[in-house]
Amino acid sequence: MRYLNSAHYINVVANTGSIRAAAELLAITSTALNRRILAMEAELGVAIFERLPHGVRLSSAGELLVHHMRNQLSDMEHLKSQIADLAGARAGHVAIACSQALLPYHLPMQISLYRKEHPNVTFGVHLRDREEAERALVDHTADIAIVYEPTRLAAFMTLMRVHQPVHAVMRPDHPLASHETVRLRACLDYPIALPTSSYGVRYLLDIGAQSSSLQLEPVIQSDSFEFLRNHAISEDIITFHFPIGLSHQTMTGDMISRPLDPRDVPAGMLYVGQLKGRTLPVAAARFADQLFASLAQQYDVS
Repeated sequence: MRYLNSAHYINVVANTGSIRAAAELLAITSTALNRRILAMEAELGVAIFERLPHGVRLSSAGELLVHHMRNQLSDMEHLKSQIADLAGARAGHVAIACSQALLPYHLPMQISLYRKEHPNVTFGVHLRDREEAERALVDHTADIAIVYEPTRLAAFMTLMRVHQPVHAVMRPDHPLASHETVRLRACLDYPIALPTSSYGVRYLLDIGAQSSSLQLEPVIQSDSFEFLRNHAISEDIITFHFPIGLSHQTMTGDMISRPLDPRDVPAGMLYVGQLKGRTLPVAAARFADQLFASLAQQYDVS
């Protein structure tokens, strides 16, 4: 266990890039932490970190060591989860890296349902873009990643794909609200608000506009979907979102969402994945199973 403690300390230093910052997180002195690192380096006969003027970074040997340590720490968490499960405690921790659309409604509801059955399980939910989510899987700071159109690193193992057509979001009294589906060209006859280019919704809208020789000229742009939804209600303009992030507001009648015609804008794909070759801890694996079931009930999945 002492080795695992050292592994944890070194992992925190690697994540923060600073012995002082890591010591504060670990609630020990920086001197004591540095001694622990020096002892490990002496045992290995090689430097784990390169000392820089404003911090530290892993050496080539350190990168190999930290990768090995992270696997061992993950295996220990898996073992602890299995032992707790055998004892009936159903304890553990589930770390999730996900896209913004999952945060307002779907994940809070699913986590609440899970914790009613397993109140000793804790969760960490972190907003991450595609590349950041995949890196979180690799460094074991996330068990599960839920992202749109991942860049598909070799380490990303897809567990489920969820089809998500782009929806136009508007007030119930908007002229287009009575349509079952809406054409992109029709939406552009009215003021629109768009997410910034880094988001999957904007990427798909740009594809649709280019293929139809249309110009997207938003009056509002933002990297916050919550802001865009609320502003659409306030100013009576159209914004766009994936349906998984809209359930609450569309149910209350504050706004209406209508799918864009697939001839104009292709559907997006939400990927649920984990690190390839990793066995998930019991709590994370069970939550993933629940998540799959809920998504399969509501959406077209593959």
